Amino acid sequence: MKKHPWTYIAITATAALGLMMAGGVAADDGRQSQAQPMLLASETMEKAGDAVSDTWITSKVKSTFLADSDLDGMDIKVETTQGVVSLSGTVSSEAEKELAIQKTKSIKGVKDVSADALMVAD
Repeated sequence: MKKHPWTYIAITATAALGLMMAGGVAADDGRQSQAQPMLLASETMEKAGDAVSDTWITSKVKSTFLADSDLDGMDIKVETTQGVVSLSGTVSSEAEKELAIQKTKSIKGVKDVSADALMVAD
């Protein structure tokens, strides 16, 4: 099975985010108690998990659009924040807009979809 370029982007983004988060945890200057660095590490990992999930969702939605011959995925912008996916751009019909919303809602981890900025071409 051929991997889509978005797969590599998601993997690279995940690795980069992990390295950035690890650097922030290692920057402790030693003046804090032992319990506090563990708390900071836990919070950092939770935030990293949220960001990775959002990145994964965005990549999955975009790749789903690109793989679907009934959608012009190149004209749909996808952003995800805390599991809420925002779609923007232009589609050719109301049916294409509804299909984009339906496909997005079917992705694991998507909590809600905002398509107010997804316009139908005249």
